[in-house]
Parts: sequence; C-alpha cells; structure tokens
Amino acid sequence: MSLARNLNRALTVTTGLQVRRAPQAAKGSPKGKPGRQGTPGKPGKKSAAARPAAPQAAAYRCPSAEELPTERLLRRPVFIISSIRSGSTLLRMMLGAHPRLHAPHELHIGKLEVSCTNWFSERAMGALGLGRGDLEHLLWDRVLHRELTRSGKDFVVEKTPANVYMYQRLKDCWPDARCVFLLRHPVSIARSWHETDPVKRPHDTAVTDVLRYMTAVEEARTADADGFTVRYEDITDDPEREMRRLCAYLDVDYAPQMLNYGKKGNAELVRGLGDWRENIRTGTVQPGRELPGKDEVPERLRPMCAAWGYAS
Repeated sequence: MSLARNLNRALTVTTGLQVRRAPQAAKGSPKGKPGRQGTPGKPGKKSAAARPAAPQAAAYRCPSAEELPTERLLRRPVFIISSIRSGSTLLRMMLGAHPRLHAPHELHIGKLEVSCTNWFSERAMGALGLGRGDLEHLLWDRVLHRELTRSGKDFVVEKTPANVYMYQRLKDCWPDARCVFLLRHPVSIARSWHETDPVKRPHDTAVTDVLRYMTAVEEARTADADGFTVRYEDITDDPEREMRRLCAYLDVDYAPQMLNYGKKGNAELVRGLGDWRENIRTGTVQPGRELPGKDEVPERLRPMCAAWGYAS
C-alpha cells in the first residue's frame, strides 16, 4: 500500500485529516460534463447540506532557524529549479551518482495536499498552531526524509520542473534549502518541447508553454541571492568543470563517477517522471545541440535570451 494511502487511512480514522493529491489545475477541467446529483423535490440540484465546504486557505508559517531542528527532519535539501526540457534529468543523474547525494525521479510533492475533513480536526490542528499549509509541509518533509533515509546518503536532490511555481514555498518549508538554477538556450528549450509531440504541440504553442516556466525560473533566480546557476550547454561542453563547481557549492567533494553515471533501464527512468529517451539512458553526457543563430530566435524569446546571456 502506498505511503499516501497509509497516511490517508490513519489520519482520517484518528483525526479527520485526509491526505490527497492536489488537482491538476494547470491542465483545466476534465473532458466532458459531470452528471448532476438530484435531491428530493429538486431534481438536478444539490441541497445546501450536500454542497462541499469551501477549501481551507493553505496557511503556513516559515520555521525560524532556532525551530528548524525540531520542525523538520530533512536538512539542506537541494532543488533543481528549471524549465521543462532544460536537461534537468541529466543533471539529476549526474548528481545522483555522487556518493553523498540522492536524486530520485520527479516526486511532485507540490501536488500533495492535506485537508481537515471535519470541524474537530480543523479545531484540533488549529489549537496546535498548524494550518493546512503547515500540515502539508510536514507531509512533504516526511516523504523526502523517508526517501533519503532509504538511500543511505546525506542530502536529497529534487528536480520536478513544476517546483519553479512553488519556489518561495519550498524556501519557506525548508529555509536551509539550496537551489540550483539550470538554464538552457530558450530556443533549444522550445524546440525540444515541440519535438516531443509536433502534432499536438506546434512550435508557437511550445514557445508559449516554456516561456511560462522560464519567466518563473528567472523570477526565482533573481530572488535567491544564495542560489547557484549552471548552464546545460556548459555541462555538455565541460562536464567535469561544471560538476566541480557544483560540488563546491553543495559542500561535497567532487566525485569522478558523476561523469559516467551508468546505463539506465525502465526501472530507473520512469516515463512521465523526467526524460527517459535514449540519450539519457547511455549513462554518459552526450553533446548538446548546436546553438541557434540570432535570426532563429522568435521575438517573444529575445528578452529571455538576453536575460540569460544568450543574446550573442
């Protein structure tokens, strides 16, 4: 039985708390129209009692440095903050080959929610000073700490691209978190995203999609004076140099095995949880694609190219 299901059963039975996955709001409403439930005397309408209560605000507080040792099990986690199609799976595999760094597949912890399902649980948690967001932070911390403990390593690395939209909340949950900002030429990102499904995702649509991610990356990078920035092109051009720089930032010794992380199979590269294609399966760093010329840069991507130093 899954961790979330076990937690769901235990919390619902004992306190009225329920752990659930957050809705996929970014993808819009499900296809089709849900059926309408009728009530006696008023077919097709819900009674007031049957209507769901408004969701709680995800209130939370950021633990102080003094409180952190007792508030969190996980210490100094590493988050790769990047757009989709930026090479984050490659960076994850390289970091995961380090003897002190555990880099699992994308975990999507931001899509886990905790809610109070009755008045008693809400009041009980409130009396403890725990809002819904605080409870979610405890769950996220426990999930990542469990994964790290199972690995036997010292630090966890998480690379879900959607983390860029919850950057501040990650920093509030773990004030000692370290962020690695992974950049790639914006045109290369858009092309790579388009090529994953050219029919469903025309190039102009791909540009719109990745521009949202890149804008969020830049906002987070600007806000984080202590973060570390690395370029995908620099990793493919000189992987040893970039891994030495990154290890120095993470305060771990450089490990040569990071450059040859080993061939991977389906069990280690799960489709839908990061890149799973042939290049990443080889176990070594493959050459990056040729950088586009100035005349190949769409107007909408030019400001981001300039901000990330790809203007020339």
